[in-house]
Amino acid sequence: MMSKTRDSQAGLSYAEAQSAFAEHDLFENKTWRYSPSAYPLSPGQVATIRKIGQACYDFYRAQELLYLRAATGKNLLRNRELQAPWVAEYLDRGKPEALIRHARSAAVRGTQPMVLRPDLIITDDGFALTEIDSVPGGIGLTAFLNRLYAEQYGEALIGTGSEDMLEAFYQVLASRAPQVSSPYIAILVSDEAATYRPEMEWLASQLRQQGRRVHVYHPNDVMPLGDAICVGIDGDPQEVDIIYRFWELFDLANVPIAEHFLAARQSALLSLTPPMRHFQEEKLNLALFHHHILEDFWRENLPKESFRILQEVIPMTWVMDPVELPPNAVLDAPLVGGKPISQWQQLIEAGKKERNLIIKISGYHETAWGARSVTLGSDCSRHEWEDAIWQAVTMAENSLHILQNYEKPKRVSHPVYTADGAIQTMNSRVRLCPYYFVDEKKQAANLQGVLATLCPADKKIIHGMKDAALLPCYERS
Repeated sequence: MMSKTRDSQAGLSYAEAQSAFAEHDLFENKTWRYSPSAYPLSPGQVATIRKIGQACYDFYRAQELLYLRAATGKNLLRNRELQAPWVAEYLDRGKPEALIRHARSAAVRGTQPMVLRPDLIITDDGFALTEIDSVPGGIGLTAFLNRLYAEQYGEALIGTGSEDMLEAFYQVLASRAPQVSSPYIAILVSDEAATYRPEMEWLASQLRQQGRRVHVYHPNDVMPLGDAICVGIDGDPQEVDIIYRFWELFDLANVPIAEHFLAARQSALLSLTPPMRHFQEEKLNLALFHHHILEDFWRENLPKESFRILQEVIPMTWVMDPVELPPNAVLDAPLVGGKPISQWQQLIEAGKKERNLIIKISGYHETAWGARSVTLGSDCSRHEWEDAIWQAVTMAENSLHILQNYEKPKRVSHPVYTADGAIQTMNSRVRLCPYYFVDEKKQAANLQGVLATLCPADKKIIHGMKDAALLPCYERS
């Protein structure tokens, strides 16, 4: 229902936007453009986005089965022999042995991330899912934006209603300690993730105003006492019931408390989310989904609807593993000059149209987030394209890259404010980041908010930048 307390055509004023963000610094050293309007999604788009969330959760559950069976040499199919130890080798490559042992241990068997956030590009044909993040930033920002635009859109905003995004986030964390009526929740933000500390501080402060015991700490501020994790409050240790991990696994060496969790018993690990399972944080899972050898596994272990949706939205993706092949073999890779290739270096000779491909690192590396390792072949020089290929090949011993079809974002128009507060229509390309919170009992992923990033149409790779607008989404009638 639309609120009548403000003219919905007028929208959020520039002064209101400036005032709101001057009062709350949600991202460290980050700026973006404001808009009088939230981003509209059709009922059909929202329905599809809801289904994508469930498909992503089902995909994570199937990933665990694939990884553990591959790692232990078990058969992947019910009625036919299929083993794929190379899957575990791919996912384990470059990881410390302690992390691998932990990820495979019975103590964390069945644990999945509690928050999932895919990146969805709006295309002329629907959506393209380019990656899935299980340690996502933007939760606090999306909740803040929903509140900022709530007077204008009311319950039409995605993530509002009887349980807003902040309350839903709290409830999904509190569900990890069902025996505690008022759990003490610590959000641990590492130095590497410091950009997101302000939004987490805001999120925690809002929950504390509702009587929730939620605080943000640096990982060095907590300490293990037996199986318990404690923080010092007024000189006394306070036991933490739930820890929300906001650090990347490649950063383990800089997070001393991580060593405790790698060796902890099951009772202690249940308090940590998302779990420290490296195979859940690799983009190459998208390539495994499209791998022809594994198609029957996915068909057997995904619900039909989830399999269909993932087939529709995940662009064709390949693992750039520079293996030595026999003379008559070819790579599972795009064609160059209409012919299959046997070495990744042959991609260097691809024509401009054939280079409509993205190269990016799979994970477990400081450049694996924020578009820092992304190269779009059709939007760079031949020299830059060659450098990206050689980097992928030479890093492969420790860090694999993936190659992904580039799905062209649709052009849309949306009003934004200029620096002097005037409204202009910006021709844009859009990335949607829907946030799903997992209900473990019902094995469901519930949509709780959508953050839209609108970049100028001349930008081919969409990510947060000063020229972009960050907006909540609403379902238009």
